[in-house]
Amino acid sequence: MTLDSINPATGETIQQYTPMSDEQIDALLVEVNSAFREWSQTSFAERSKLMHAAGDVLQKRKSELAGLMTAEMGKTLASAEAEVEKCASVCHYYADNAEKFLAAEALDSDASLSKIVYQPLGIVLAVMPWNFPLWQVFRFAAPGLMAGNAGVLKHASNVSGCALAIEAVFIEAGFPAAIFRTLLIGSSKVSRVIENPLVKAVTLTGSTAAGRAVASKAGEMLKKTVLELGGSDAYVVLDDADIDSSVEACVSSRLINAGQSCIAAKRFIVVESRLEEFTEKFVALMKSKKMGDPTQSDTDLGPQARQDLRDELHQQVLSSVEKGATLLLGGDPPDGKGAFYPPTVLSNVRPGMPAYDEELFGPVAALIAAPSEDDAIRIANDSVFGLGAAVFTEDTARGEQIAATRLEAGCCFVNTFVKSDPRLPFGGIKESGYGRELSHLGIREFVNTKTVYVR
Repeated sequence: MTLDSINPATGETIQQYTPMSDEQIDALLVEVNSAFREWSQTSFAERSKLMHAAGDVLQKRKSELAGLMTAEMGKTLASAEAEVEKCASVCHYYADNAEKFLAAEALDSDASLSKIVYQPLGIVLAVMPWNFPLWQVFRFAAPGLMAGNAGVLKHASNVSGCALAIEAVFIEAGFPAAIFRTLLIGSSKVSRVIENPLVKAVTLTGSTAAGRAVASKAGEMLKKTVLELGGSDAYVVLDDADIDSSVEACVSSRLINAGQSCIAAKRFIVVESRLEEFTEKFVALMKSKKMGDPTQSDTDLGPQARQDLRDELHQQVLSSVEKGATLLLGGDPPDGKGAFYPPTVLSNVRPGMPAYDEELFGPVAALIAAPSEDDAIRIANDSVFGLGAAVFTEDTARGEQIAATRLEAGCCFVNTFVKSDPRLPFGGIKESGYGRELSHLGIREFVNTKTVYVR
């Protein structure tokens, strides 16, 4: 069985890749571990120079890498180019800050000297999804390599070209050839890689089901994990919100990456006194967005990444309507080539419907009425997920208090949509995973926090 890269806008096969054998996997891990032994002894100055170079390579190859992402998973060229730029920024960020983040820390004790030092663990396995084929990887790889670790990447099979391109970026930047390698394998081989004693930790971004499987195997092997899983982000619109700006932020978040983002807004919980105005403007703006060829500059959203994913999304919409949701817009996938799904809006969404209970990984919005602010917050928290959330209100102090103390999520924003930023911790709670990426916390996830005590 091959790993197939298929253009979701046309259905055409781009390339087929032969999966690695068990012997090839084992040999690769030995090679990476040997590279780690030398890399872990390099200075921060040397690592920083190479990581800055990786950022420069990304910017130099932006058009090429963006075109590859668009071809393999269907995101618009504009968003793909922005993704490359963001990857460059995280490289430069950790190149500038890793030494500070991992500096030894003196502690008071009864010793003549006591301190914490941070040391790399070794090979970290990254199991990554297709929706942000470069960003998901670089937000792990930049801090991981700067900490002195080595990385092996098991990317989603439909973006194998992107996986190999990432490996090539590090090589072109001057990193040791084996310090970051791609494993061309299917998901059935992941357990075998985790079992290998040379692999010291695992990071996964993906579905809750995938996270459970990886965490179970890693737990069996007593290996550290960081999981960034699914989300059903709630955006709460209060009675004093600016509806125009709220709608703009909500629609932008719902349609980013054609709706295929863990931190995209999915449930829009609106206090009843503002529901009619919000719904009218929200539907109108969703309707104005153009679906089509992701290589064209005037396209707002391209196809879903795979045909099966488009079909699963449509079934969630149909099931929600069968259970009583009202279809206000969309919900009718077009005929012809490509895994396209139109901007879709459901209202009267209630518990028991997929649109309420599940993650809708596509351009489908669920509108939920709330009698009061307290009800809106209760509904927002009535989810197995806890990745991101947002609240919209003209009273920013009120919004800050709700975001800080009342919404159950790892990332809570006020009057704007949820996004990741290299300077800020990123991650979730509940079935959205655990651990944090980015910021100083992200680079400390995969190091040995060692106590040193001198009598």
